[in-house]
Amino acid sequence: MTIKDIARMADVSTATVSKVINKKDSKISQKTRDRIFRIIEETGYVPNRVASSMITKKTKSIGLVIPNIANPFFPEVARGAEDKASEAGYSLILCNTDDDMKKEDAYIAMLQEKMVDGIIFTASSRRLKVSDSLKNINVPIVLLDREMEGLQVQGKIMVDNISGAYEAVKYMMDKGYTKVIHLSGPAASTPARHRIEGYKKALKAFGYQEDDHIVIEGDYTSESGYERIELAIKQGIDFNGVFCGNDLIAMGVLKALKANGKIVPYEVGVIGFDDIYLARMIQPELTTVSQPKYLMGYKIAELLIQILNRAEIESSEAVLKTELIIRDTTK
Repeated sequence: MTIKDIARMADVSTATVSKVINKKDSKISQKTRDRIFRIIEETGYVPNRVASSMITKKTKSIGLVIPNIANPFFPEVARGAEDKASEAGYSLILCNTDDDMKKEDAYIAMLQEKMVDGIIFTASSRRLKVSDSLKNINVPIVLLDREMEGLQVQGKIMVDNISGAYEAVKYMMDKGYTKVIHLSGPAASTPARHRIEGYKKALKAFGYQEDDHIVIEGDYTSESGYERIELAIKQGIDFNGVFCGNDLIAMGVLKALKANGKIVPYEVGVIGFDDIYLARMIQPELTTVSQPKYLMGYKIAELLIQILNRAEIESSEAVLKTELIIRDTTK
């Protein structure tokens, strides 16, 4: 069964069938569309995307490269991107790199071999420089969540991490947590650096000096949060508040504090970052900085598809706002 067979059975041109299949049928009557779709359903016709891509030079597919699908932040981002891609008639190829830069480079190469039309890229939290595979990208690429200096990109969507961190730490200080330490993710990543900057900015606003800033770098994992707060306690670091680089770190912190007999939120306050669904499921429920995860994914896919279709774009860059969500881990 071919597109010509469908056209013959529907008594229309092959161009009309093509427009209906590719959702470019705004000028075609609903009666004709219904007839074509009925024939497609009855015959089990499946469009040959490979043949189509050889003619159009487009595969109607985009790649999404993310560092850690096990982090509940990223599935929500991926869902937003997939929903937008599906709406626009694109398929989404999800690539999880496990925060491994070699795996990341391999996926970038694979996506180009698959002839994707464009790539949404969230870099490894430890990537410091642009690799050869990234330099040689021959399709449009847009950045999500993390900056990448030296990489030629067509657009990006970020979050105001500085403001989010500032508001979180300021809130802790206002509530009487006067000795706040910060457990960050890898400082190579843009979000980590910006959240550190927001943390320091808040302490400075309360008259604290540079020597009063305590930033403990780790990974965006609960294990990292547990290990680093245990170490801080053993080293005798005096703190009554912990601002965490993400919610997974915060969950490790809560477990370690409980194991060491610290009562949250009365002895120690804890704030996370991301507002993953687990933040509402644990006890006590986690105070955190919410990122618009689904919207981030949706908007970045929308931007890439607009670029691919050469649509008029107001701006190729956007910075989305965060929101402080007050729950039970702060007074």
